[in-house]
Amino acid sequence: MKLYIFNPDSDMSLANNDENYMAPLSARRMAEDLALMPVWYAESGSAVLAASAYNIVYLEELKQQFMLPVEILTKPELTNYNDLEVIPWGWNRALRKDLFISGVSLSNIPSVEEMETIRGLSSRLFAKDILNTFANEEYCCGESVVLSDLSSCQSFVEVNSQCVLKAPWSGSGKGLSWCSGSFTKSISGWCNRMLKEQGSVMGEPVFNKVEDFAMEFWADGRGQVFFIGYSLFSTTSKGAYVGNILSSSKQIEAFLGEYIPFEKLIQLREKMKQALADTLSHSYYGYLGVDMMICKTNLSDTGYFIHPCLEINVRMNMGIVAHNLYKNFVVSGRGGRFVIEYYKSNDTLQEAHREAQKMFPLYIEHGRIASGYLSLVPVTPKSQYRAYIEVK
Repeated sequence: MKLYIFNPDSDMSLANNDENYMAPLSARRMAEDLALMPVWYAESGSAVLAASAYNIVYLEELKQQFMLPVEILTKPELTNYNDLEVIPWGWNRALRKDLFISGVSLSNIPSVEEMETIRGLSSRLFAKDILNTFANEEYCCGESVVLSDLSSCQSFVEVNSQCVLKAPWSGSGKGLSWCSGSFTKSISGWCNRMLKEQGSVMGEPVFNKVEDFAMEFWADGRGQVFFIGYSLFSTTSKGAYVGNILSSSKQIEAFLGEYIPFEKLIQLREKMKQALADTLSHSYYGYLGVDMMICKTNLSDTGYFIHPCLEINVRMNMGIVAHNLYKNFVVSGRGGRFVIEYYKSNDTLQEAHREAQKMFPLYIEHGRIASGYLSLVPVTPKSQYRAYIEVK
């Protein structure tokens, strides 16, 4: 049986690279609040690891409206199964140890060596290598430089009037230092810390971003990579994920085609698929997404470039969740958004939830959402995170 786990702290755990790593309270809160989210992309007959309180009740409510042939397993129940195929949000050493302690057989989880391979693929150094394969592509931009000491960090910042320094490993919107041509004391301290902890810093110029999007893929672990679809998403000014547009891949492709010639977009997609297949080979099995963006420029006849590889998420990601939500649970032709939100207090979250239910009543047609608001996970007396969709 396949067992899905939502562990959003995976990137931070990879950065720490310690099997005894404990995520910060905010990440643990998110993992608990959104534990049920895999039911929206899990395969039929599988299970989701989640505490039984609230989640079982809410899943039963959802099953009255949607086809969700999955069940919930709790940690104490793991010892009852010896055939689990574990599918986490992302793999890391701490999760591996936790699953083993909880009774999952080592034969059902990656080895230490396989874990190191996954960590290497999750580094921004890997993203840089993929980006380099597009260096001479028409309608493409992008630059990523490895900075191995403080003086090279300073030189990069002072040469580029607008740039961002990145930790080789970090969570979404984390591990970034935005710079404006001056190597301040704060930036110097950040670089020193990253150099000591991770051995290098990635330097990238800032481009005039117009749209964030991603190409989503599946690697079969046997040398082939398959294109799953596109995702169109939004971030904060500092790069943290906000949410996804709910739309079909064809609609997103048509939207992107307004910036870049359609045939060039398809060529880029096929080249990315091959570059990933060549690099991953037999070393990774599962979903992955490549974050890209449309940039405004005066160097193109269309006025726009594509940055083909900002990040590579070698794991499950929100874009694939949004893709599956639209494909399986939204009436075709409708649009909407998929959002993850954090609230400082439960009272504020509860109020926002009730207001959304009132303002956007849910209408369902044949097991698909025609319009309205739906919380994808239970809203409990402890919740500080919510995941929801709004369809119009």
